[in-house]
Amino acid sequence: MHAADIHLDSPLKGLAGQEGAAAERIRTATREALDRLVGRAIEERVAFLLLAGDIYDGDWRDYRTGLFFTAQMGRLKTAGISVFLLHGNHDAESQITKRLELPDNVRVFSARKPQTFQLGSHPVALHGQSFRQREVTDNLVLAYPGPLPEHFNIGLLHTGLGGMGGHANYAPCSLNDLINKGYDYWALGHVHKAEVLHQHPHVVFPGNLQGRHIRETGAKGATLVTVEDRAVVNLESLPCDVVRWAQLPLALDGASSIASIVERLRATLDQAVVELADGRLLACRILLQGRTDMHGQLLASEDHLLAEARNCALSLGEEVCWIEKLVVATQAPLDPQALAEREDALGALQRMLHEAGDEDLFSQMAADIGQMVGKLPHELRAEVEDPVLRAAIKSDHAALIEAVAPYLSARLIAEGN
Repeated sequence: MHAADIHLDSPLKGLAGQEGAAAERIRTATREALDRLVGRAIEERVAFLLLAGDIYDGDWRDYRTGLFFTAQMGRLKTAGISVFLLHGNHDAESQITKRLELPDNVRVFSARKPQTFQLGSHPVALHGQSFRQREVTDNLVLAYPGPLPEHFNIGLLHTGLGGMGGHANYAPCSLNDLINKGYDYWALGHVHKAEVLHQHPHVVFPGNLQGRHIRETGAKGATLVTVEDRAVVNLESLPCDVVRWAQLPLALDGASSIASIVERLRATLDQAVVELADGRLLACRILLQGRTDMHGQLLASEDHLLAEARNCALSLGEEVCWIEKLVVATQAPLDPQALAEREDALGALQRMLHEAGDEDLFSQMAADIGQMVGKLPHELRAEVEDPVLRAAIKSDHAALIEAVAPYLSARLIAEGN
């Protein structure tokens, strides 16, 4: 079995201020996913388990993280299953200051140079190298040893493989580097989307074990590999996640009341739980879309709509569905040019926004907004999703004005009504 990117005890995003059984389930999701992984390995009676980096999300807050991992490895030892693991960028040798001795069924690849382990019960050779520090910019594959004759050779590597999926390009290498090494299977980690990049030899990302935020949607888990006569004959994805993330678009074209929107919302959640959850807690982001006369009212009522969405989710059961966020991305059925010709405050606003491009205004925005943006934590600035905040961070004042113009118009229309 091949897994990677467990990120044990990683703080999942979107939980600030959230309470209840569903929120607590999300907080403990990485532990439950590892528990499921170990259970499936024992159930499938695998010969060994490979963990290709980022077992931990970073330095442990306390020893409980390490103790939990040791307990899971102990379960595998009792079942007679060996574990081979390496550390990636999140749990590099320099990142982890606390350590505990692991059971003797666990072998950890050195961070100093590539290392080879042989499996006594089968003709298998495993080659790998852990990260010494978080940012590894060298192509580690070049120093990996050649394949052992008459063995099924496996390479373990934590790599961005050219920056796939927007991931940082740590331990950069090419697909040809891996194919030409002569190994039979490459057990990769770091990229959180499961993908088989090549067959014979097999080059595989199993994806992460548990989705941690809304950009990691769909099933997450490990890969079960069947080998006969030193050849891969089957790959099977084994879902191990306990929380499944989903983005749910909801078209509001023609909607005429909050009550009708809530009904559409309830039906959307019912359908999503049936089609996407697979018996797991479904963590959702609701995207309100379409053109509706209620656009301004929706923008002015986001908090109320979010509460209604969470109320609908709770009505399905205690740990069935959880709403991470509700995003109003609707449009008003209004012609901006017609609005600009009006002789009222709305028309004046449209004309002002249309003409908002002079350098004095941009300088004022840079001073006022730049001061606010400069106080934001680096993590928030690096991963921001909101288009208005993203434009502010990038000092793209034209895009910022374009993004806020519909909101300002809708608020003014709503207040006028």
